[in-house]
Amino acid sequence: MNNHGQAWRLKSLLPAEAMQRFAECPFLLVPVGGTALQSARLPLGTDTIIVEHLADDVSARRGIVRAPALEYGVHPATRASEGGVALRRKTLHRVVNELIDSWETGGGVRHFVLLTALANEAHLEALSTIRTEEAEVHTVDIFGLDFEHRLRSTTPGARLGELVTSLMMHIAPALVGPMASGPASESVEMFGDGAVFASPRTGQTVYEFMLDRILHLVDRAIAEG
Repeated sequence: MNNHGQAWRLKSLLPAEAMQRFAECPFLLVPVGGTALQSARLPLGTDTIIVEHLADDVSARRGIVRAPALEYGVHPATRASEGGVALRRKTLHRVVNELIDSWETGGGVRHFVLLTALANEAHLEALSTIRTEEAEVHTVDIFGLDFEHRLRSTTPGARLGELVTSLMMHIAPALVGPMASGPASESVEMFGDGAVFASPRTGQTVYEFMLDRILHLVDRAIAEG
């Protein structure tokens, strides 16, 4: 069964195709993104765009099915504004727990890889406390990886700004707005001056690093059965 180097997207598979893929490789990638205020120059769906892109690349390279993205996460009130929205921690936990239980029972999935791009403690707690009957759940916080030598910014907020903006410049440059200025833009800018150092080249470097780390985790899980 060959997908010709394309991602195995669950919503595009016929039932028989999905079950055959799960029988051959009982893994499922679940991108958990968000719709929230990032900065004046980044789209509200930035978190989702990043994890979907990573999930597609991992799926294509390892033949693992990837689920449709969950586009809402747990955000602080400052980010659930200007069109952004947030879930409560218990709500996200319950939704993901029920989905995983359904895939485990109905699809025979035995390994779940949750990819998320939200540097929020409550969001990560909701995902890391999932319980299953038999399956293993791996939660990968891509912003929690060590980018020490790949970014120029020095403060945590600025580093996150450089990281996120660079990633978007690399994978979806058409969606990145121009660098804004003035009091109005400063009121919604979440990352300090970190975006000043952002570049497509930095985005490519950190993206390839992220992808390598995720593939390493998946390969280890496959090897362990």
